[in-house]
Amino acid sequence: MPGKYSRLVTSDPMQPAAQAMLHAIGLSRGDLDKPQVGIASTGFEGNPCNMHLNELARAVKRGTASSGLCGLVFNTIGVSDGISMGTPGMRFSLPSREIIADSIETVVSAQSYDAVVAVVGCDKNMPGAVMAMARLGRPGLIVFGGASASGRHNGRKLNIVSAFEALGEKLAGKIDEAEFQAVIERACPGAGACGGMYTANTMASAIEALGLSLPYSASTPALAAEKVAECEAAGAAMAGLIEADVKPADLLTRKAFDNAIRVVLVLGGSTNAVLHLIAIARTVGVSLELADFARLSDETPLLADLAPSGPYLMEDLHAIGGTPAVMKLLLDAGLLHGDCLTVTGRSLADNLRDLPGLPVGQPIIRPLSAPIAAKGHLKILRGNLAPEGAVAKLTGKEGLRFEGSARVFDGEYAANDAIAAGQVKPGDVVVIRYEGPRGGPGMPEMLKPTAALIGAGLGNHVALITDGRFSGGTHGFVVGHVTPEAQEGGPIALIHDGDRITVDAVALSVEVHLTAAELAARKAAWRAPPLKFDRGTLGRYARTVASAADGCVTDGCERGAR
Repeated sequence: MPGKYSRLVTSDPMQPAAQAMLHAIGLSRGDLDKPQVGIASTGFEGNPCNMHLNELARAVKRGTASSGLCGLVFNTIGVSDGISMGTPGMRFSLPSREIIADSIETVVSAQSYDAVVAVVGCDKNMPGAVMAMARLGRPGLIVFGGASASGRHNGRKLNIVSAFEALGEKLAGKIDEAEFQAVIERACPGAGACGGMYTANTMASAIEALGLSLPYSASTPALAAEKVAECEAAGAAMAGLIEADVKPADLLTRKAFDNAIRVVLVLGGSTNAVLHLIAIARTVGVSLELADFARLSDETPLLADLAPSGPYLMEDLHAIGGTPAVMKLLLDAGLLHGDCLTVTGRSLADNLRDLPGLPVGQPIIRPLSAPIAAKGHLKILRGNLAPEGAVAKLTGKEGLRFEGSARVFDGEYAANDAIAAGQVKPGDVVVIRYEGPRGGPGMPEMLKPTAALIGAGLGNHVALITDGRFSGGTHGFVVGHVTPEAQEGGPIALIHDGDRITVDAVALSVEVHLTAAELAARKAAWRAPPLKFDRGTLGRYARTVASAADGCVTDGCERGAR
């Protein structure tokens, strides 16, 4: 029987041209009587995170065919954060999330597809695809392309952050050029997303906790046979979702968002999860605020000893039971809502009931009785430097309080040059501003300066504050997402070299040691610089983007509550 939406073009006798074109692509008359599923692939050759996704999309197509559906593959864009990091190209990374959402919404709507499966890899693919599904209101399912295997050199595991930190080591004279090149050549051995609990694996885990992907999707390695089997199983799952008319909004409830945040906190996930989950929630009409992250972080321990702050990678987590084993631990402890519906058609608790838990004695996920930290690592800070909030990623290994003198840079590149020249000293608070959603524009990630500081041995001796973002690979005493951003005249725009700044992860505060009168005087003298772009993708983004506290959405969707 034709699908709810596709029948507009496949069955209406007044649409002969549409049917002729569908026959032209190889569909039979019988195919036109089947629901049509758009299979959105973010595959492209230029990024190892995405290079294998077109093949996985074809496996999804086989799964839809075996379940009586007509799957049709289309492509959308991707941006490699690892390749663009530290370059002007990084300004396009966060805007690519909106372009992905717009393009999937466009194709599925224009082609009258009944449902969508998105096959995703690098960081912005996942939230972009989920936002599109939330807008469409049609059955949807996410397949994560999986993490890469670790690289190896001189007996130690490597990943993408190893290459960034090797640069800092080389600049500090700790390694020579030959060792530097050896790390670069061996860091990323092939297809799959970066292996630590960076943004891609963080968002894949969050999406699995939201119920939008099949169990094990987040942790199954990119090149494992199980990943192909998951793609084929997605077809059968989609048939059930279409038959029951289960839509993403039925899954993306407030309880489901709480589950996702809990999983991110337990795993030590990326600060980008804050932006993306708020953006998804706003798109689907669920109220989610920075305060909700603060509350859940205060109630949720950090258990995972995963990179970037620990030695283990996603492949290690999968070997001990993967994301379902972690969620089973949390569910048994009363930290997850087990009644949330998932794309299997069953509840989260039903999905986990017969799956194995974590083996006794494994070192990767600590027991709840002996966490790495009793509270979550994502800290929502406020103070006179960030009156609308900022996000810090502090596991406790970096310390819980830092006070130092501001070393101010109007942009990342100036900071990178100063770090390379040895001009950043212990006790400095590096301030990188005019890198927010409007000022950047695009809120670029600051992995290059943070990794250079770590590599130079300054990770425990300096702090870094920015209105930009951080990669999931960042670690150290860092505070990002400062709002209001500098471009909007936020207090971060008013700091001078030498101002004293205190970051306190216990008091959850970020303060510059200036009086309200001093800040007001500086604000009166401040003038907004012109936007860096006035047309094109980045110009349009800078004019329409919401603040980091509101998820950096661009479609003007308003908060709702369900």
